[in-house]
Amino acid sequence: MAIRIKTPEQIEGIRQSSILAARTLKFLEPHVQPGVRTADLDALCEQFIRDHGAIPATKGYHGFPASCCISPNEVICHGIPGAYVLKEGDIVNIDVTTILNGYYGDTCRMFSVGKVSDYAERLMKTTRECLRIGMQQCFPDNFLGNIGYHINLHAVAHGYSVVFEFCGHGVGLSFHEEPEVSHIAPKNSGPKLKPGMIFTIEPMINAGKARAKVDKKDGWTARTIDGKLSAQYEHTILITEEGCEALTDVFGDF
Repeated sequence: MAIRIKTPEQIEGIRQSSILAARTLKFLEPHVQPGVRTADLDALCEQFIRDHGAIPATKGYHGFPASCCISPNEVICHGIPGAYVLKEGDIVNIDVTTILNGYYGDTCRMFSVGKVSDYAERLMKTTRECLRIGMQQCFPDNFLGNIGYHINLHAVAHGYSVVFEFCGHGVGLSFHEEPEVSHIAPKNSGPKLKPGMIFTIEPMINAGKARAKVDKKDGWTARTIDGKLSAQYEHTILITEEGCEALTDVFGDF
């Protein structure tokens, strides 16, 4: 399938959905506390999204049972909210995708549960930097692969590894569209970026080895193979005539 260039009307619809996704994460922030079950956060997420006239895109997507992905500590991505109770020192990723008036907005970020270790803070800081470095490569006629090339350079320089089994993706009119946005890629590889492209950049950075293992029990939860921490941040990115706009960067929190 070809990469879809969005029309101005479509871009505005995707922008509004992206704003709602960002607002959902902001709404959840004060609730991410020790003693809170991830299932309770998911219920709050769903209620907020539906109260604003939208639908949580993950619920029922290929059988996924929840309204967001919640991935603590060594969980890389696609964590299913449930009985897990957050504890002091945890780091947790919450990934939200909204469908508003048929348009999709996708974002995720890390949350600290109480006071976390310097080790965890450094990982999250570097992962935020990786997202920003990827965004710096988003301008017309640059190669898509340069996003992943520069993300990987930065992560490795700080002693971390980049998950290669999951990637960013086109988004907006569907949940997952072309192109795939690898977070490790050869320099000057892939298609050239054009105004009107919309896709996610969502680097998953591991403190240890890059590989992931998916829980056989639920078929979704992806964990680090060595039990070490993982972090992820994500924005929905629009390529503009001048560069790019992060449609989900509403609050400047990351």
